Amino acid sequence: MLAVAIAIGFVILSLLSPAFLTEYNLYVMLRSFCVVLVVAFAQMLTLAVGQLNLAIGALGGLVAIAVGGMMEKLGFPISAAVGLGLLIGLGGGLANGLLTVRTGINGFIITLATASVFTGINLGVTESIPFYNLPGPFVAFGVGRFFAVPYLLIPPVLAALLLALFLARTAPGRYLLAVGGNAHAAELSGIPRDRIIVLAHALSGLLAAIGAILAEAQLGSAQPTIGADWLVMSFAAPIIGGAALTGGHISVAATALAVVLVVLIQNGMVLAKVDPYWVQFLLGALILAAVGLNRLRAVRVEAA
Repeated sequence: MLAVAIAIGFVILSLLSPAFLTEYNLYVMLRSFCVVLVVAFAQMLTLAVGQLNLAIGALGGLVAIAVGGMMEKLGFPISAAVGLGLLIGLGGGLANGLLTVRTGINGFIITLATASVFTGINLGVTESIPFYNLPGPFVAFGVGRFFAVPYLLIPPVLAALLLALFLARTAPGRYLLAVGGNAHAAELSGIPRDRIIVLAHALSGLLAAIGAILAEAQLGSAQPTIGADWLVMSFAAPIIGGAALTGGHISVAATALAVVLVVLIQNGMVLAKVDPYWVQFLLGALILAAVGLNRLRAVRVEAA
């Protein structure tokens, strides 16, 4: 269904706007797709175990200013700054997971609290002042392209392939879905429920860090506001892609297609010169529609 909707959207927009299929517009859409896809995967993994991560954007902002500060103020090479940034994301996600399982408090509350902590550190360190003097090769990677294909697309594609393999071919990947589907039954089967929840949050933090670094390269500066608008989008794509809020069902391919659909809608609204504030309204409507459709499917399965 998503593929059909995307195909219809491409046809309609190509007919309505001559600018839609230009090389530059396709490049713009793919650049938007890169960051959104990784952010959607970050939320998708916590949804897999029936958890929510409200700290994705805040952690992403913290990673962005950390990486920018290390490169600009401390003179770290790009590889070292990026590597440490990924470790910060992984550590932040690990903290979310450990707090969730050790306290027994719902991940919704834990990540709501840690989001405030991450944002506070971000603003306290930077005083809301961005880091602009980033290394040339880092910025060049963010704007570089091969015809309409941005170099930024490489990390998200690799992340998608690795996630698909992880979920389909590894025991921890299958355990994620088992815990989300029925945590009690998973524990009875010998699956370490708490470890799997921590793993989901840790990987979510790592993906949020990747998204932050890509956004930083895309902007050419380390903005403290990076990640501030990620939350709705992080939920929209996995849920439109059929992820169950209760856990146990996610799809890398469907989430990627949902991101394509959302980016397509956003681009179409820009070309049609629609007020950008309506994008948020439309995303909310899509989430409600997707949740309603998923619930309807569940009711039908139960009735059968």
